[in-house]
Amino acid sequence: MMLARVCRASLSPNVSSLLKTPPVSKSFIPKVETVRLLASDGRSSFTRSARKRMTIVERAMAPAGEGAYSVGKGALAGFSAVALGGLCYYGLGLSKATGAIDHAVYWPEHVKERIRATYMYFGGSILVTAASAAMCLRSPAMMNLVMRQGWLALGATMVAMIGSGMVAQSIPYSPGFGAKQIAWIVHTGIMGAVVAPMCLLGGPLVARAALYTAGVVGGLSTVAVCAPSDKFLYMGGPLAIGLGVVFVSSLGTMFLPPTTAFGAGLHSMALYGGLILFSGFLLYDTQRIIKRAETHPAVPYANVRPYDPINNAISIYLDTVNIFIRILSILAGGGNRKK
Repeated sequence: MMLARVCRASLSPNVSSLLKTPPVSKSFIPKVETVRLLASDGRSSFTRSARKRMTIVERAMAPAGEGAYSVGKGALAGFSAVALGGLCYYGLGLSKATGAIDHAVYWPEHVKERIRATYMYFGGSILVTAASAAMCLRSPAMMNLVMRQGWLALGATMVAMIGSGMVAQSIPYSPGFGAKQIAWIVHTGIMGAVVAPMCLLGGPLVARAALYTAGVVGGLSTVAVCAPSDKFLYMGGPLAIGLGVVFVSSLGTMFLPPTTAFGAGLHSMALYGGLILFSGFLLYDTQRIIKRAETHPAVPYANVRPYDPINNAISIYLDTVNIFIRILSILAGGGNRKK
């Protein structure tokens, strides 16, 4: 019906003109004029194709719509539903396979001590980060330093975060208070200084984001503990690919504002996709910590380092910090294109 209507609308003027004017014999057109007409047609077709190519760029730079953020919100809602279902399924013991919570009864004392030490360092990392952020908020000089704009400040921040983390993880672990513990405190303190500017959004909003983060981390950790011991250990490859995609999307948001269609898609991927990604990393890292605690030699050999609770705690600590940052951004309106 619509095609017939279009054809009818396009043919009606021609038919009416033929009915109104008598047919006239065609005049002779020289060959030179024919070549000129063909060249003109070629130029017009090239212009039309160029306009189509420009249309794609203009469409990418057009004002953002609700589509990009709707897809991100839908993906996050779907992941939340799956995670909640997994919590109910594994938490109620409906799975036939046994999980870490079932094996905990038979763990030797050194395995329990390793997991206990890992989560103690994880809790200490959260406390040091919170204390560092609070100290930075009370110091105008520190806030001026961490809130500087520009590529130089961004590069210095990334070097400080990544460099301190690499140093902390490269030092061999030994019980007590030593060089590794000092490097761990420095690393978590730097992370607190980086997070401090986000706390300017307001205490109630930060407390709400922290409460939501605690719920997410607690729920996902329970799923990882109750699920079969190797259920999420096969996610390393897909998670690494997803990390690359989210990292590139985060870099893209520095160049394209979220008010454009393409920029909004990148921002949605970095925000909602990052929240899903680091939630998956939390499942993976939790089961990896348990696996290492169970399988690492009780007595270290000549070429085998002792079990390192600090390195294992840093993995889930970074997952938690990334989840907190994205939840705080969503609550602050980072997932709303109008802001």
